[in-house]
Amino acid sequence: MKILSKNLTRRTALTALGAGVATLAAPPFLRAQSAKTIKIGYVAPITGELSQFGETDRYALERIRALLAKGLQIGGKTYNVEILDRDAQSNPNRAAELAGDLIQNKEVHIMVPASTTNVVNPVAEQSELFGVPCISSGAPWQANILPRGGADKAFAWTYHFFWGLEDIIATFVNIWRSVESNRKIGLLLPRNLDGEVWGNKEYGLPPALRAAGFEVIAPSLYQPRTNDFSAQIAEFRDKRCDIVGGLVYPADLRTFVVQCAQQNYKPPIMTIAAGLLFASNVEALGNLGIGMSTEAWWTPAFPFPSSLTGETSAKIAADWEAKTGKQWTQPLGYSHANWEVAIDTLKRSADPLNREAIRDSLKKIDLQTVVGKIKFSGSPHANVCKTPIVGGQWIRGAKYPFDLKIIESSLWPILKAEGKLEPLKWGA
Repeated sequence: MKILSKNLTRRTALTALGAGVATLAAPPFLRAQSAKTIKIGYVAPITGELSQFGETDRYALERIRALLAKGLQIGGKTYNVEILDRDAQSNPNRAAELAGDLIQNKEVHIMVPASTTNVVNPVAEQSELFGVPCISSGAPWQANILPRGGADKAFAWTYHFFWGLEDIIATFVNIWRSVESNRKIGLLLPRNLDGEVWGNKEYGLPPALRAAGFEVIAPSLYQPRTNDFSAQIAEFRDKRCDIVGGLVYPADLRTFVVQCAQQNYKPPIMTIAAGLLFASNVEALGNLGIGMSTEAWWTPAFPFPSSLTGETSAKIAADWEAKTGKQWTQPLGYSHANWEVAIDTLKRSADPLNREAIRDSLKKIDLQTVVGKIKFSGSPHANVCKTPIVGGQWIRGAKYPFDLKIIESSLWPILKAEGKLEPLKWGA
């Protein structure tokens, strides 16, 4: 599968971020000189349509602040750590503006953007532009690298760890091959940067799924926050698609599923990225949520302990549930791992108050985290480290209304599959 493309350029990415952001000049900046205080810029989607991702980011930040309350020991010295956190409000333009302010005016030493393309890409752009080390996760690596012009070059300052489209495609294909179907897939994608990347005709889902032996029906991209999926549903129903796959954000998922039921389109398989990550979104579907399938980035069963605290994934999830009263959620693992990478980078740097020294430390990281091994080895890209992904299906739970059962792990056999995909019953 071809995974690099020249269609998504730096200009395209900057245009998507808004003309005001794209025309920012790059004046000289004063290097941060805070005596013994390390400044970390932190941008997350705390409010807005992506706030479910930001919920675990905020929780992890509270824990990290407590951990660093007495400072950080580096090279025999104790440094204070100041984390300057900002709410991107799920808006890429705001994320870019906040990053620019943190870098130029607050003179942070390192940027840690958290969760989703809307946040990590614009922050990475500003970090690369002004020369500050940046570590991110929470978006397929192609969605972070290619729109910023990374198809033909390495970046000097920005690094990313997550799985790629090739991994989620292989996981979805393995799920779908485990059951009988007519192998017709209705592809549902949003009209935004994520949808354009996932739907790319060179390295996205359509060519890879066709190469795997599936017929792909790909109607026009839907407008996020739409209240009408009739056009897409009609095409999927008319083409008799047994499978619906793609990327749908939580706010749109319920609308789509409810309208499918109302319009008598009830495919036996629905495997959706993003929108089915959260148990609360499945609960919002009621009985219609039983049997929905999705990717799993992280679960309490992941076998890797935290390099910061020594806690298991199960312990981190249990603490979240005890303190919030809510069921564990997949982004929690990455919200924690972001800080594992950032703090390890600072501790190994020759000078944690020098951006170049921090960058040099970041590029040489070799760390086991709760989401897997982080090491930038040049494959698939110099600025990327791939992490595990498995497949899951939502079933009736014991402690909570729904549990995520692992049904596919052959690509990353770190967990044992608990069964295979069961067809949807559509509330029956």
